[in-house]
Amino acid sequence: MRKNLVIVESPAKAKTIGKYLGKGYKVMASVGHVIDLPKSRLGVDIEHGYEPEYVTIKGKSKILKDLAKEAKTSDEVLLATDLDREGEAIAWHIANYLKENSAPKRGKAARNGVPEIHRIVFNEITKSAIQKAIAQKGDIDDRKVDAQQARRILDRLVGYLVSPQLWSIFYKGLSAGRVQTVALRLICERETEIEAFVAEEYWTLDALLRTPAGETFPAQVARKDDKKLKLGSAEEAAAALRELEGLPLTVTSVTRRTRHRAPQPPFITSTLQMDAARRLGFSSKKTMMVAQQLYEGVELGGEGPVGLITYMRTDSVRLSDDARRSLEQAVTQSWGARYLPAQPRIYKVSEKAQDAHEAIRPTDLARSPEQVAGFLTKDQLRLYEVIWGRTLASLMSNAESEATSVEIAAGPYMLRATGSVPTFDGWLAAYSDPGGAKETVLPPLQEGMALARESITPTQHFTQPPPRYRDSSLVKELESRGIGRPSTYASIISVVLERKYVERESGAFKPTLLGREVWRVLDAALPQVFEVTFTAAMEEELDKVELGQEPWQDVVDHFYGPLHRQLALLEDSKHDLRLTLQQPTDQTCPKCGRGLFIKWGSNGRFLACPGYPECRFTKGLPEDEIPYDEACPSCGHKLVVKTGRYGRFVACSSYPECRFTKPFSTGIVCPRCKEGQLVEKRSKRGRVFYGCSTYPKCDNALWNKPVPTACPTCQHPFMLEKFTKAKGAFLLCPQCAHEEVS
Repeated sequence: MRKNLVIVESPAKAKTIGKYLGKGYKVMASVGHVIDLPKSRLGVDIEHGYEPEYVTIKGKSKILKDLAKEAKTSDEVLLATDLDREGEAIAWHIANYLKENSAPKRGKAARNGVPEIHRIVFNEITKSAIQKAIAQKGDIDDRKVDAQQARRILDRLVGYLVSPQLWSIFYKGLSAGRVQTVALRLICERETEIEAFVAEEYWTLDALLRTPAGETFPAQVARKDDKKLKLGSAEEAAAALRELEGLPLTVTSVTRRTRHRAPQPPFITSTLQMDAARRLGFSSKKTMMVAQQLYEGVELGGEGPVGLITYMRTDSVRLSDDARRSLEQAVTQSWGARYLPAQPRIYKVSEKAQDAHEAIRPTDLARSPEQVAGFLTKDQLRLYEVIWGRTLASLMSNAESEATSVEIAAGPYMLRATGSVPTFDGWLAAYSDPGGAKETVLPPLQEGMALARESITPTQHFTQPPPRYRDSSLVKELESRGIGRPSTYASIISVVLERKYVERESGAFKPTLLGREVWRVLDAALPQVFEVTFTAAMEEELDKVELGQEPWQDVVDHFYGPLHRQLALLEDSKHDLRLTLQQPTDQTCPKCGRGLFIKWGSNGRFLACPGYPECRFTKGLPEDEIPYDEACPSCGHKLVVKTGRYGRFVACSSYPECRFTKPFSTGIVCPRCKEGQLVEKRSKRGRVFYGCSTYPKCDNALWNKPVPTACPTCQHPFMLEKFTKAKGAFLLCPQCAHEEVS
């Protein structure tokens, strides 16, 4: 029997594809990238055309050898890695390795003395899509490989040439990134806007009016003498209120119109991340992780692994003709022909989009969320429901409502009331909008109708600063400015969080002191390299490489020139930059009498003597320390809570004379073992969690912060701090799920 080897990235994907291909094929996984630039050195020969030095990734040698061994006994090798630049690069590296390390032992003789190697691509993991891909097998897209290689080298140049500069100015371990630093810039600049914002007071007059039939409705005083009413103080509001006192109220106009609300296009990567953040509270990283699971295949009982959605890294809103027909049929069967517009919806693909493959959609509409619910995790089901609903809604008829606008005269003043009544749900039948405005229904009103005043209430307001970025708004901003590409948004956000440059506060991104200082230094030292328009231009040039319009070496050279020049200048300004980070204090060194400075170290800021290395006195920064209600068991001094690279910990206030430390405890007894206490810890990926102090004897762990507040329902001794966009901050009982406003 003819035997072919199919190579994919993930074991889950291999399992799903193997089910469809049967016995004539062997499907193996590379488990991601197998060959890359070396970790221990730059790995780019700048003097010779930026030639990359590729090495086998640690731990991947066995995988490559197993692939080569299997290839030797195969008639053909089909590279079925993902259809983006990263997938193309993985296929290219594997193909080159197999050509060098495989020789056919049987079967059809192949060129270069190795089995026939072909590239296959598919947008969805279904039997028909895979069979079609095999029938249309081709070669690796060298232009796409070049684009990925250029991006990898650009990122390596920044990471390995700029990051050490940060080490010499701050401390070792910090990093800069070609795109991540621009994202940090946006977050820091937004924070500066918020801090510089000066709130302005204004007032509104909110009325409650009554019709002759006794029905009440809200209105607002909108104009005076045909000019927009502006009230800047309580005095002005009170004066207007006095003028309105006793004035007759008469309806002067009633305007009714049908309002049409069109659906949004089917999902692309960025809009999926935005909607998942808005509707589900998912981070961009979580959205892409769950989407990857749905794409690669989920076990559906006796059916085995099934790919439920198309490829989730796309910038195109296009749907195939087959998918469109299937969707339209599903809409007609579920809601009727009226729910389809007279003319099919065709969405315009963005000029910046590569349009390489379809939008994100379900692979088979016969598998509704209700039918697969029993096989999916909670997160998988919630995301699948969002993708399912948005895809169907994208082709459906407009939602319609009757909007009414009423103007009411009161002497020189004009009041306005607006209302809306839904008349046809349209696409909202498939994809309701949880964030939509609430409808206000007005009673029957006619021109000339006299109204009575129930009340007119002055309300104070203040203008608000621009909001901090959240996952959805940051992705939208990156996309609109051309920073990064769909496949990179999640990793960009993850990196700035993991580096402790940014933290989440009530779901929004707030730059840490370290993040702001790092950006201030990079802005001063390398202004052009991390300029927004320059970074966006580099993304466009990478796209040109993929289109075959520009050599990849030229793109790298365009970037390296400004980087090299500014790094040379940085050497001369590095000393001054260090000095800007050193803040003098009014404290003196107890050893030599010099004035102490605030400096940066691997555990954050600290007090240090400027006489180093002759005098090595250091001390924790008092404002960065929180008193701890215990004495040091070693020396008797007070203990304080400090924050280090691995989170908070308890230390002696007399450091460095006494170096006693212990984990920071919440004071809550572990509910599982009843012996240890829950202490704050940090995972390998930098995420804070709360585990038992007796670990490894007890491995109990919680991701949410426990607080010593007893549950009023079941009397559980502590509750967990939670936050969601819909509910805000609240406490949740881990035992009975009772919720309390925090």
